[in-house]
Amino acid sequence: MTGERDAILAALEPVVDGIVATFGECCEVVVHDFRRPENSVVAIAGSVTGRSVGGAMSEIGMGLLAQGEAAEDQLNYITRTAAGKMVKSSTMLLRDSENLVFGALCVNLDLSGLTQVQQLLGGLAGVAAPVATTTFGDDIDLVIDSIVDSRQLDQGRSWNELSREERLALFRDLEQRGVFAVRRAVPRVAARLGISRASAYAYLAETKENA
Repeated sequence: MTGERDAILAALEPVVDGIVATFGECCEVVVHDFRRPENSVVAIAGSVTGRSVGGAMSEIGMGLLAQGEAAEDQLNYITRTAAGKMVKSSTMLLRDSENLVFGALCVNLDLSGLTQVQQLLGGLAGVAAPVATTTFGDDIDLVIDSIVDSRQLDQGRSWNELSREERLALFRDLEQRGVFAVRRAVPRVAARLGISRASAYAYLAETKENA
């Protein structure tokens, strides 16, 4: 299916420019190739998230990758970049003639101007809507670090304070979020957690065995 998939990706390259030309500088369109998560960006127009061709998957893309054929399009969701931009996005999966997922077409809209109005109205009304922060970048290692750090923040404790069951749950969550679909992810996770590579591989193996 390689030739078919490559042809679909190539056909979408002019589409990204057309969409951005229609919506303007607040819009970014990205084509991802899930076969290479470390360098999944094969076409991009606009600069909402600051990525370029050869850039890495986002946390959301990695989660879809982990779901495999059960993954579904994610439409009209809101995230906040590490730089503080409020972004409205839609991620539409690409499937081949055998209905297998191999990539995605993503549209990102920078809502920064609208966000200022929303914050003003929210302050006047006394309400605030929390928005999850996600990491967009060309370096997959930074995306992995962000996922591991957010998981540890959810725990509220360091690795040494976790029970064995909690450590396995952490690795299970990272697996479900697509982290270990990335090459060299295990050593990166081990370094972030402050444990040996051998320990990380052992926890991952036990997680998969239990699953």
